[in-house]
Amino acid sequence: MISWGRAAVFLLTLFIAGGAASADKSDFQFKKQPEIQQVRPQKPVKIKLHRNAKGEYSWDLNSDNVDEIVNTDRKLRKLLKIQ
Repeated sequence: MISWGRAAVFLLTLFIAGGAASADKSDFQFKKQPEIQQVRPQKPVKIKLHRNAKGEYSWDLNSDNVDEIVNTDRKLRKLLKIQ
């Protein structure tokens, strides 16, 4: 059997903990930060490499970022020693 003293302490603890939890919720503020919402990982450049019967290479590059396409094309030309 629980004594009245223990029950009072238990109820008082619940009351204080409940009050602290509700105070934390009221302090919380929701902010929208557009610079964070628009951050998305960049999609990689997709490369389709083709080789013809003469052993020459050609490729198709696809991406949302034009600069990445140009850099990838430059790297492929350097690696394959074209031009």
